[in-house]
Amino acid sequence: MAARVLCSLRARLCYLPGLRKGYAHCAIDKLDNEMLDEKDRIAEDSQLLDAYFHEGYNLHYNPSSYHYPVGKSALSSCQSVNDDKEQCLVTVAPSVWQPSNRYRVTSSRHISNLAINKGSELKKTQPSHHTTPVSPDVKVDTRAFIKCRPEYSTITLDLTQRPPPINWEHVVQILQRVSGIKDSMKPSDVSRFIVDLSHIHTDNVSLVKSEQRFVMLLRYMVENLHLFSLTELLDVLRSFVWLEMPRGHTVLQPFEDELIRRADEMRFDQLLLAADLWRCIGRKVPQFLKHLYDLVHLYLGQVEVPELVQLLYIMGEGRYCPKVLVQPIEQLLMRQLHHLQPEEVGTLCLGLFKSQTSLSEAAVISLFDKAHSHVEDMSDFAIVNVLKYMRFSYFLHRPFMEAMTHEVPRRAGRMGVSGLMHVALTCSAMRYRNDRILAAVAEEIPSLVPQCRSKDSCKLLWAFGTLGFLPVQRPNLYPSLTEDLRKKKAEFQQYPEHLLTGLLGLAYVSQFPEDLIALALNPDFVNLALTSTKLDLKKDLFTLDGVVALELPHWTGPRLSRELRQEVTEMLWNVIQPEICQKPEVKWAETTLQELLGGEEFVCKRMILPHMRSIDFEVHLDPSGQPIPVSTECQTATISPQNCSSKSASNHSWERINSGVSVTDELIAQLANSRNAPIPTIPPSEVRTPSIVEPDESGKLFKTGLNLRAIITDMLTKPNIQKSSLQDSVVKLAIQVPSRNHYCYKSQQLLGLHAMKMRQLKMAGYRVVELCHHEWGPLLRKSRTEKMAYLHCKVFNSLDS
Repeated sequence: MAARVLCSLRARLCYLPGLRKGYAHCAIDKLDNEMLDEKDRIAEDSQLLDAYFHEGYNLHYNPSSYHYPVGKSALSSCQSVNDDKEQCLVTVAPSVWQPSNRYRVTSSRHISNLAINKGSELKKTQPSHHTTPVSPDVKVDTRAFIKCRPEYSTITLDLTQRPPPINWEHVVQILQRVSGIKDSMKPSDVSRFIVDLSHIHTDNVSLVKSEQRFVMLLRYMVENLHLFSLTELLDVLRSFVWLEMPRGHTVLQPFEDELIRRADEMRFDQLLLAADLWRCIGRKVPQFLKHLYDLVHLYLGQVEVPELVQLLYIMGEGRYCPKVLVQPIEQLLMRQLHHLQPEEVGTLCLGLFKSQTSLSEAAVISLFDKAHSHVEDMSDFAIVNVLKYMRFSYFLHRPFMEAMTHEVPRRAGRMGVSGLMHVALTCSAMRYRNDRILAAVAEEIPSLVPQCRSKDSCKLLWAFGTLGFLPVQRPNLYPSLTEDLRKKKAEFQQYPEHLLTGLLGLAYVSQFPEDLIALALNPDFVNLALTSTKLDLKKDLFTLDGVVALELPHWTGPRLSRELRQEVTEMLWNVIQPEICQKPEVKWAETTLQELLGGEEFVCKRMILPHMRSIDFEVHLDPSGQPIPVSTECQTATISPQNCSSKSASNHSWERINSGVSVTDELIAQLANSRNAPIPTIPPSEVRTPSIVEPDESGKLFKTGLNLRAIITDMLTKPNIQKSSLQDSVVKLAIQVPSRNHYCYKSQQLLGLHAMKMRQLKMAGYRVVELCHHEWGPLLRKSRTEKMAYLHCKVFNSLDS
């Protein structure tokens, strides 16, 4: 009875106002069942609390919506399932040594969850290492894999299996025994006491950590760590999880140092267990993990499915996999693949994704095949993890994605914001547009917007915009996400890249929230975006600025400086020259166009719209449809003379301007018999692999057989120019050579950026001529005549459009 009264008194003292500093050297030497004078007890507890609330500091972490649920019987580390580094605020107080008492260590505490109200009862405190999203989302067990096999119990800690709680009277008895043997304590005694105290009910954890005897145990342990056995050390570390020790607690550093020192003595299961316990505490231990990774090769023969999955889980949470372990891990994965259960597949994919580990194509295919075979039995969390690794490996596994057309609509209502965002993001990254998937996600998002982080809203906008999902298809999708961006303007001061991502996604589908655009182009925000992140945001800012210039002619808001636009243009050209201009399909198009039109001065290769980050061939035709030189305009419109491939018109005879290609009987005959025509020799360095040719929807490869020749022959034998349809001014053509990556998968629909470019070229007064990759690609291996005939049709038929 007395113990209960004493506990209640201490709880009330925690809320007394006006606690003063200066009592840090006073210790509670005795805890028994006798009631002390209230005045003395208040003074002693005031001293304790004063040390307890010593100066605090902030730790940053941002949990994902896939966080293990907070509960009395379950703890979880701060885990993030996202590929980006994010943060949220958690306030704790640091641990400090008190030198006046050799057994005194002031414990850390999660102050932010402690409400100090006069005369109120002690409220329940949340685990210091466990945070909850600001907005509620679905709660998912991120460690569900450990329930797949009993073998995990020796290498992981099941946070759902908290030890049965002991009552406060038992705690008092334990602390009394601590007092009784404080001068003769052994490591085994300390370990046993800490383990027993960790079984206390979660409501009273903070009270135990504030007890002076517990502080004394910590002090003794730190001073005698070298005397503890490995088993005792691991038992204490496990107890720290249940006692919710803050990751920054002073006692943890020497504990970590001791485990690092003994790493060579530990078995593989002990190494994995220690790594998992550190993860549950939420403490980063890169040096200990380095020792773990260095020792893995000694145990490769002992690694079974649980050890492999746990190792990849630890690597994922540590965001690192040593390169020397990639091949051994791949070999282990291939050896154990057939024994994996659905949740284990998801955990492996998440670990590989978070640690940015690339496997061979054969291993990736096998892993996705395994995931596909279990897709109906996988949790939503596991499915999202598979999609994440698919996005990272950039390998589209068609059977798995086709399964998603059935699974996502069935699961969308319970997947939550983060899961739906990753589904849409993977589809956009893989260029996989499926309206069943997109419609299912779009149907759920508007009602879930209050739970979105700025990152979620912006990436959803980018994903839907990239895939050309138009506002008319779900009228409330874009407005709800755009309004959410307005509500989260403050977050963009920390993550400016997210705002640019969202605005570009909106621009792809012709949505222009001018207030947000003005914010993004504001000089202060531009400076923040260019200096506060390691990401290079210049190109995104430049693209947004170009969008404003062309699509918002009434714009009076901020713009990028001319110097910055010039800098980015030159930077882009330096990238495009070696990467794009040297591609065989581009070089063939350039030389064939020059021959078709009469010389280099009639074809200008340049970035017509520099903010679109790609090149086009500019061709000018007069009102009669004849080519005219573009060299002068080309040189004045580009950044440097190197941007234009044409030479001065004075080097060529003016008579060649109207020559073009003569349509003769010989040409038509040659075209009709081109099946037997010799194929010109192309240097190996200029030959693209057959991979540029994709099957059509029927599964057959596109071929330029009789059908194509018949079309070309028909066009060549007809009048190539309808003069009545010609304009009275120069016709400017922008001839594009897009790659298959500019289109949605197995489709002729351009992705958002490239569709926007075509739209803006038309706004700038150009007629767009597209050398579609599924047409121009196969022609690279055909005769010169067929190339010429194809380009002739494309260029001169554009006059009729």
